[in-house]
Amino acid sequence: MSPIGIFDSGYGGLTILRQIRQLMPQYDYLYLGDNARAPYGGHSFEVIYEYTWQAVRALFQRGCPLIILACNTASARALRTIQRENLGQYDATRRVLGVIHPTVETVCQLTETKHVGLLGTVGTVSSGSYEMELHKLDPAIHVTGMACPMWVPLVENFEYDSPGADYFVKKRIEGIMQADPQIDTLILGCTHYPLLMEKIIKYVPQGVRIVPQGEYVAQKLEDYLHRHPDMQARISRGASTRYLTTESAEKFQESATLFMHEPGLVAERIDINNPS
Repeated sequence: MSPIGIFDSGYGGLTILRQIRQLMPQYDYLYLGDNARAPYGGHSFEVIYEYTWQAVRALFQRGCPLIILACNTASARALRTIQRENLGQYDATRRVLGVIHPTVETVCQLTETKHVGLLGTVGTVSSGSYEMELHKLDPAIHVTGMACPMWVPLVENFEYDSPGADYFVKKRIEGIMQADPQIDTLILGCTHYPLLMEKIIKYVPQGVRIVPQGEYVAQKLEDYLHRHPDMQARISRGASTRYLTTESAEKFQESATLFMHEPGLVAERIDINNPS
C-alpha cells in the first residue's frame, strides 16, 4: 500500500483530511497526529523542524510517496528545509507539500483591497511565511498578522462551542480589524480554526471573506496530482484511511471521531522518535 500521508501536530489536520477525502475518496490515506507533543505553535524553529522531520520519516517508512503537512506551523517552519535538504538525501522521488502556498494562491484571487488578515499560532505568524508567499504573487498585498494562542487549546479541549470561546475569538477578531480596517480577506492560518467557525463568523464584519484551508488545499492537491501523473500512479487506490498518533490511541479515537464524524474510528499509537 502507498497511501497519501497527512500530518499534523494535533487534530486540526483532520479538517484537511476530511476535505481531501471528500474530493478524492478513491485513494488510501495515512494520518499521523503528533498529539503527545502538540501544539507546535510555541516551540522554536529547530524543535518544530526536528519534530516534523521525525513525523515525515515515520510516514515515508510506512509507504507514503506523498505527504501533506496539514499544519501551518510545520509548513511555515519546517517545509522549506525538508524540501531543500532532507528529501535529496533521503529519497528524491518522494514529495512533501504544505498548506500555505495553496491558501496564498486562493487569497490573491479573492482580495480586492489587497489588505489581508492572518490569524494563526505564534509560530506561523512570526515566521513571516504568509507574507513572503503572498508577496511573491502580488507585492502590493499588505498583510496584518495576529497570533491567537488560546484558539488551539480551546479546540483541543473541546471548548470551541463554549461561551468562554466567544471572549477569545471576539478579542482577536476585533484586534486584527482595528489594526487594519481595510482588511477584506481573513486567512484562518491554522487547521484547528474551522471548528471555531460559528464564533468567527459571529464577530467578523460583514463583507470580509473568511478563508478556511481544507477546501482549497484539497482542490490544489487534486490539481497537483493531475499535473504529476507519475506521482498519481504511485498512490494506492483502496479508499481506506488509517490513523496513527503519538498519544493514547483511545484518546485520539474519541477526539478524532468528533472531527471526522466517523463512528468506530480506530487509531494506532506509534513512537516517531524511532520511526521504524
